[in-house]
Amino acid sequence: MVTVRPFKAFRPPQSLVEEMAALPYDVINTDEAAELAKGKPRSFFHITRAEIDLPREMDIHDDKVYAQGRAALDRFIKEGALVQDKEPLFYIYAQKMGDHVQTGIVGCVSADEYNADLIKKHELTRKDKEDDRTRHVVTQNANAEPVFLTYRARKELDTLVFGYTGKNAPEYDFIADDGIRHTLWVVRDAALNQKITASFKGIDALYVADGHHRSASAARAQVEKRKHDQHPSPDKEYNFFLAVIFPHDQLRIMDYNRLVKDLHGNTSEQFIKKISEKFTVTAGTQAAPAAMHAFGMYLDGKWHQITAKPGSFDPKDPINSLDVAILQNNLLGPILGITDPRTDKRIDFVGGIRGLKELEKRVNSGEMKVAFSMYPTTLDQLINVADAGKIMPPKSTWFEPKLRSGLFVHLLD
Repeated sequence: MVTVRPFKAFRPPQSLVEEMAALPYDVINTDEAAELAKGKPRSFFHITRAEIDLPREMDIHDDKVYAQGRAALDRFIKEGALVQDKEPLFYIYAQKMGDHVQTGIVGCVSADEYNADLIKKHELTRKDKEDDRTRHVVTQNANAEPVFLTYRARKELDTLVFGYTGKNAPEYDFIADDGIRHTLWVVRDAALNQKITASFKGIDALYVADGHHRSASAARAQVEKRKHDQHPSPDKEYNFFLAVIFPHDQLRIMDYNRLVKDLHGNTSEQFIKKISEKFTVTAGTQAAPAAMHAFGMYLDGKWHQITAKPGSFDPKDPINSLDVAILQNNLLGPILGITDPRTDKRIDFVGGIRGLKELEKRVNSGEMKVAFSMYPTTLDQLINVADAGKIMPPKSTWFEPKLRSGLFVHLLD
């Protein structure tokens, strides 16, 4: 049983939503944020990437950066660029990328339930990134960006959502500069809001799809807020954090591909001979694998297909049967010497949204020696790993489309 509750969102007026909407803080760097915010005084990057409004030589973790983000949030509210709804509401958020559509519910979930593992994780977090996000949340006294959650699809919730969107006009409906359409409905029906809350009570668990650092930092911010609250109450806003929650059968995980700088002292011939012990290697085949346990490999200007041989992994193990684990355990680690892909500087990762031509380009340029295209991890695999209380290997999942920030903000009191 999970708690999902409505909240009084701060949102932009319709006239500002396209200017304000921004990519998540962690998919772009400072220079990219500055370029995207150019000529847009109401871009949400002024809040989430506040260093763009400070001298470029300043450390992005300087106290002044966090204070600048808070000042921008306060200014947006004061000037009416963000306006709070008068009562707690749910919101319905749909995204369309090409032919793919996903529709989720925007609400607040419980930090206590996150700590109790009713909101399940599948990735490890890094302390430095947690520290950074926690400072953002505490300094701004807000969840400025939502966590991306999923749940095992429930027909009752689908009926509630699509029954509302089919009969009511959206509050926002725009196509962003990357071609992705974003549509938001404000659920002003009090009875429906109660039904949504009640329906989530029938769900055993939620799962973090994207946003492990944001959810961990929200839980840490709760501790900080409670520590300084002379009259703590379980109903206070800081006990909850902002999320968009999608049914699992609407989500799409894209491939998360690998590039390695060298062959760890092997010639190409030696390398192929070594990997042939655990993989069937076929030269000149398609770049993208067509099924699980097969991989595309780009080496010396030519694509190969390599397929894991039976016995090279345990098909019953929820971790070691993942393609990312098969490649790591049988090739990247023992043959290429990539023992810790989290920290090794010889490996890089490219989300499938950038296409396989990006892999070819970086190998052909000489920057990288070999590339591996992956078959995407499935939602069922992600949920099975989380249900088992285990952690996926790094860079296992790449979700698209990304949520846009700036459509709704949750203040912590």
